[in-house]
Amino acid sequence: MTGRGNPPEGTPEGVPGGGDDEYRSVVFDESFVRAARLQEFSAQERMGEHARAVRSRHAWARAGASRQAVLLVLLIAFAFAAAVYMGVRHPYQSPPPQAVEPMRSSVVPLAPRGQVPGGEPAALFENSPAATYATGAEGVTLPGVRRTHSFSESQVMTALTTAKEYLVKSSLDPAVLTGGEARSVRLLLDPDQLDQFDRSFEHPVDDGRYAATGWLTRFNPAEVALAAPVVRVHGTLTAIQRNAATLEVTADHTFVYAVRRPHEGGTDHASLFTVRRETRFRFDRDDLRDHHLEVAQSSVLAGPQACAANAAGYLRPLLAGQSAKGDAPPGTDPYTSGRPTASLCGVLSPQAMPHLHPSS
Repeated sequence: MTGRGNPPEGTPEGVPGGGDDEYRSVVFDESFVRAARLQEFSAQERMGEHARAVRSRHAWARAGASRQAVLLVLLIAFAFAAAVYMGVRHPYQSPPPQAVEPMRSSVVPLAPRGQVPGGEPAALFENSPAATYATGAEGVTLPGVRRTHSFSESQVMTALTTAKEYLVKSSLDPAVLTGGEARSVRLLLDPDQLDQFDRSFEHPVDDGRYAATGWLTRFNPAEVALAAPVVRVHGTLTAIQRNAATLEVTADHTFVYAVRRPHEGGTDHASLFTVRRETRFRFDRDDLRDHHLEVAQSSVLAGPQACAANAAGYLRPLLAGQSAKGDAPPGTDPYTSGRPTASLCGVLSPQAMPHLHPSS
């Protein structure tokens, strides 16, 4: 055969260096050896009976650094997924929110014992228990805010500020007070209460569910006008966690209005009308996110007002010089069928009325 061969003892000494270059392409480096599919047994291993000359190497054994790289990638991916999960997961998650319940209300007229005093709005306010009350929205103050077990501080603040906004729009907005559009109040309600709200204005009934005056304060513009744009306000807001899915805010406020007959030119014969309104609001997480609330319950005491007045659609103040002598709440017949009304009546304390000096 022609050509040079490899002597079994290796390349003899003295061979020119060019020989190394000739066989450089067939030299097996360490990575090539580790990647081999077969591995030769040692001499001692081949001495055993039925011993084979070679053994097959497992793919992971051949992989070496590749296996370590795969494990490292998997570890990094797992750590990244855990970090994303912990970052996205809200720290105050709770069970699904409960169904929205219908609002329940009671509107109780307070009848005066004598004539309703009249005069200038400023004099009436200064000579009444409302003399020290704040004006307008300044009287609806927010308490200190703390987080609860299931709701963050910012969520509690959102509930309180939304409740305040509802009070301002439903009890202080002149357009709403004078029987105008109530859309600004409606926009704050949870969507599940909109049908009840709409029905309360389309067909108001004093049945504890569908009284428009359970949702807000308003007067019939054909009977009553505002004698002064300012309203005196005093009250409190408190927030508690009702359960893991619901925050509850309780608002207890007294609103004092100066009112008069709609066709009187001056304000000499104004009178005061007082509304004590206690409202419980509820908020689930969707409400907090969407800037909505649920009105759970509304209890209203309003006077001076005749017991026989139908206050489901409008509050009906007794104005300056009027009285409710001989007025008594309508009788209730337990033998009649049908839905009972929720109306009650109380007596307005003389201390609640303005005490004007003879010169006033």
